[in-house]
Amino acid sequence: MYKLIDGKKVASEIKHEIAEEVLKLRKTGKKIPHLAAILVGNDSSSETYVANKVKDCKEVGFKSTLLRFDDNTSEDILLEKIAELNNDDDVDGFIVQLPLPRQISENKIIEAINPSKDADGFHPVNLGKMIIGLPCYLPATPYGIVELIKRYNIETTGKNCVVLGRSNIVGRPISILLSQKGMDATVTVIHSRSKNLKDIVIQADIIIAAIGSPAFVKANMVKEGAVVIDVGTSRISSPETKSGWKLVGDVDFENVAPKCSFISPVPGGVGPMTRVSLLRNTLAAASGK
Repeated sequence: MYKLIDGKKVASEIKHEIAEEVLKLRKTGKKIPHLAAILVGNDSSSETYVANKVKDCKEVGFKSTLLRFDDNTSEDILLEKIAELNNDDDVDGFIVQLPLPRQISENKIIEAINPSKDADGFHPVNLGKMIIGLPCYLPATPYGIVELIKRYNIETTGKNCVVLGRSNIVGRPISILLSQKGMDATVTVIHSRSKNLKDIVIQADIIIAAIGSPAFVKANMVKEGAVVIDVGTSRISSPETKSGWKLVGDVDFENVAPKCSFISPVPGGVGPMTRVSLLRNTLAAASGK
């Protein structure tokens, strides 16, 4: 029988830990952490995600600021706002919600963020430090995955880990973190150009699915007793729900779960851990002042 990796439960525990830290800061008259978020446009997924971040901040006692911009906002205006936040001593960490409209370069925006305020952990300086094992703000989703693995006491040393997906936000950084000292996994990264995918995945002790394709990982790709962490979030139409859609992961959960020792669901797995990782990065930024 598989054990469910409950990201919602673990995130709630971590938020409680953070709230206690904030209480200590408040009692000793120290600065209360302040997380800001920039939202450009009206993407429904981004709206939900940012609303949850604001709610998380309230729960742990952080200050939070949400800055909204229209879809037609220019890159220059956004860069000006980022420069303001970089120079605002009251803001400890901030994020620019992705994706951005076509007229704005995501790379240019990420690189404009002060690395010491990079709550998402996307800046090249933080990614570079992560690669060589220096202290830094880790990318939020990989940070959350590593924490889930640790809190469920999942053994990674010498384990064969397969990461599906090579994005700079999830696939690439989680492959590096899992191979570093302390995690010590043997990591293979596969992607859309990889050959013999099934043959590679079926050998995995740990599967990290971050390929962005609904129910891509089937039961015949997973060996008995594997650990499966599903990072995918795709909206598919569903006549059973009021909204007419539902959220699904990259793993065919119903058929894969019976073969697993541990598996994370979608929703309620990695998602809440990504949000709580932003809080942890912001707390670290505030504590360093």
